[in-house]
Amino acid sequence: MKAMILAAGKGTRVRPLTYDLPKPMIPILGKPVMAYLIEHLHKYGVTEIMVNVSYLHEKIEEYFGEGHQFNVQIGYSFEGYTTDSGEVVPQPLGSAGGMKKIQEFGGFFDDTTIVLCGDALIDLDIKSALFEHRRKGALASVITKEVPWEKVSSYGVVVTDADGRITEFQEKPSQKDAKSNFVSTGIYIFEPEVIDLIPSGQTFDIGSELFPLLAEKGLPFYAQTRNYNWIDIGSVSDYWETCQSVLMGEVANLHMPGIQINDGLWVGLNTSIDWDGTRIDGPVYIGSGTRIEAGVHIVGPSWIGHGSHICAGAEVVRSVLFEYTRVLPNVALHEMIVFKDYSVDRAGVMKHVSDTDPDSWANARDRRSRRRTQKDAELTKKRISA
Repeated sequence: MKAMILAAGKGTRVRPLTYDLPKPMIPILGKPVMAYLIEHLHKYGVTEIMVNVSYLHEKIEEYFGEGHQFNVQIGYSFEGYTTDSGEVVPQPLGSAGGMKKIQEFGGFFDDTTIVLCGDALIDLDIKSALFEHRRKGALASVITKEVPWEKVSSYGVVVTDADGRITEFQEKPSQKDAKSNFVSTGIYIFEPEVIDLIPSGQTFDIGSELFPLLAEKGLPFYAQTRNYNWIDIGSVSDYWETCQSVLMGEVANLHMPGIQINDGLWVGLNTSIDWDGTRIDGPVYIGSGTRIEAGVHIVGPSWIGHGSHICAGAEVVRSVLFEYTRVLPNVALHEMIVFKDYSVDRAGVMKHVSDTDPDSWANARDRRSRRRTQKDAELTKKRISA
């Protein structure tokens, strides 16, 4: 069995995180989502993995290389082109179109292939799913989940007969038009013949074009509804909720890194915490090289990225701070994600640091942000809350 990870999208609904990161590189417990997928594939003996890349492709390729550190083989297919001036221009071909390009280039899809979207955490029993796929004689299988009716418009909706055969596939229908509340989780099992149905040299999508084609042709196309965890990072709000669940230990097989030094408190190497007036209510992770000044209050679940600096009197509540974040004196961040120059609250409302007057956070590597004095902070104390 081989694998394909879909990683060419821009992830617009997860901005600002994807201003500087491709969606599969968004970290959970300090590790990219795609790394968990590769480790899960390796666990089931899947070691040949193709990845289609486009937007910020170099971030993925530089981190994963050819997969040696994961004991797998990883290949890449870049979707885009280079201008005469040397500028690299991403140009995704659609999830199915990207697979066709790979097949025409080197014939990778010569075996049963599991296809995964690169932006979700899963613990699917791949061996069991493959067994059912083969038992039914499926040409293509879709792993599905039941979701609340009010959420169906965010997904591809699967309509089946009594045997689980897919008779119709609706790509992101409105709630009133949806014929089912069972949706695709972006996990598919394909036989090589499926790739033959994808037209050559054009943009073609799995959900909106390939799946309706399979259903219309009446091919052996089946849904599987399995009991497993599927955590989709479809939006910034989803990401915040995922981080909260993971930090609370509610997601199986995901464990806090670092060293536990107190109840609910884990730290990386070489952290500095001034405990004078400081209170930390876990679960909290404080990354390596982070400095916590006196009088700080941190309430979990919270993640403080490496190299950060929480200044005196600051308060961080149920928040995720990416690496090298400096929270300025007496500033309070409640249920926030802070990523470089941006913050997003749990409802998805985004702010640039320039929208807060005076600034509330800064780059911890920028010496200029250290100049704000405690006296100034007391005069300008403020609270950012969801």
